[in-house]
Amino acid sequence: MISAEVAPFAKVGGLADVAGALPKALLDRGHDVRVVMPCYKMVEDNSAFNVQDVLDRFPVPTGPGRTEWATLRRTSIHSAAGEIPVFLVGNVRADGKPGYFAEATESRKVYSLTPQPYVFFCRAVLEMLNRLGDGWYPDVLHCNDWQSGLIPTYARTDYGTDTRVSHAAAVFTIHNLAYQGNFDRNDWNATGLPDSLYNVNALEFYGGWSFMKAGLTFADRINTVSETYSREIRSPEYGCGLQGLMETLARTGRLTGIMNGIDYEEYDPETDPYLPSHFSAADPAGKRLCKSALQAELGLAPDPKVPIIGLVSRLADQKGLDLIHAIAENMLALPVQFALLGTGEPYYEGYFHELQERFPGRVHTRIGFDIPLAQRIYAGSDMFLMPSRFEPCGLGQMMALRYGTIPIVRATGGLSDSVHAASASSPGIGNGFVFSEYSPAALLGAVRDSVAYYRQPARWKKLVRRAMQCDFSWTRSAERYEVLYCSAIAARHAGQSPLSVDVEAPK
Repeated sequence: MISAEVAPFAKVGGLADVAGALPKALLDRGHDVRVVMPCYKMVEDNSAFNVQDVLDRFPVPTGPGRTEWATLRRTSIHSAAGEIPVFLVGNVRADGKPGYFAEATESRKVYSLTPQPYVFFCRAVLEMLNRLGDGWYPDVLHCNDWQSGLIPTYARTDYGTDTRVSHAAAVFTIHNLAYQGNFDRNDWNATGLPDSLYNVNALEFYGGWSFMKAGLTFADRINTVSETYSREIRSPEYGCGLQGLMETLARTGRLTGIMNGIDYEEYDPETDPYLPSHFSAADPAGKRLCKSALQAELGLAPDPKVPIIGLVSRLADQKGLDLIHAIAENMLALPVQFALLGTGEPYYEGYFHELQERFPGRVHTRIGFDIPLAQRIYAGSDMFLMPSRFEPCGLGQMMALRYGTIPIVRATGGLSDSVHAASASSPGIGNGFVFSEYSPAALLGAVRDSVAYYRQPARWKKLVRRAMQCDFSWTRSAERYEVLYCSAIAARHAGQSPLSVDVEAPK
């Protein structure tokens, strides 16, 4: 399992949650799983992770006549079923200056704007797999998002038939197609790949080249993180310029959608160490105490009858922040409180701070990354806002449901697959409030519906119970990944070429 971010070591978004939780579910099912990520300084320096040396220094060829040097260290993910090794790939420079990833002292600093760190990382992963002396070799290389997109390409072009990785199937998961790792033609030489791959059928992309397209082209199987999103990305609206390739992948049986889950050990209202009181679907009394404690912590008026609408999010247009901006005053004309935690675009950070100043005691804005507070917002809020423009999967709505907080979502991607409309006329169905049109009026209508429903305490209690009884654990999704892995292995062993790409023999 290869990822640029893995919880709990480095987390920018949902990718980290998946890369940290899916290995646990696979281990529970009897699989031998190893995780690989970059060696960030914040991980190395954290004594709680007990990082140990594995390989002191080994060469990584990054192109004709170019060699860089890597280190390999190790920590682990703790699971009820055992320990999962997590390998940390670092970079050392001959001149003694800090290498790639050394400036990542916190999660928001992990990503680079240049391709070289990820070219190095992709090549170093394959090199280290061939150097491990423990007799272990992978059946599947599961690559996640664009930062690992070149791994399937290098595995097929630069490695022969007698290496640990040459027989491994490659699975590539798209967590968000909008982030593609696209770079200029001038950066092509950094890949060390032959010019024969710089064409429209391989890595060339609108005059540049793309890490994402590399993974899509050379992996044996590709999946997205929800079934609806796997269909949406075949359209111009969601395809981000790759809709034609997505249609080809779907038509040839290489593209599928597998809904993410959440880690039920980490997100458990009965045991969550960050909550002032625990609760469950059978015994929900503690949720009221979580709400009153959240109001006190955030300086909101201590009124148990006023619903809290929570938002934990990246502050970006993708998340529907422009819609929230458009309806904020009308929303706050309702008897509601609003609690926001997130970081992102400076404009939205400033706007929501201003909103707090204008509505003291009713709005709280916290800019930053704070896992304990996030989980208290999930537990203490009554509704959870996710009006996304697009959402490949979304984990926030699942976490909210786990804590009995009712999502208000737009019907897109994984939100469509996980949240189903509650109705005042049919009170026995649904687990949230859903709108379709991407417009302020549609969002405001859904918020008003949720507040009206909240004013019916008996029905609201039943809705909360249904929400908490939803199952978004990784068990079902892990079973589907098993099927995907077996399909990729069968394709690899059958010698099926991912796409009709002419590849030069390794030099």
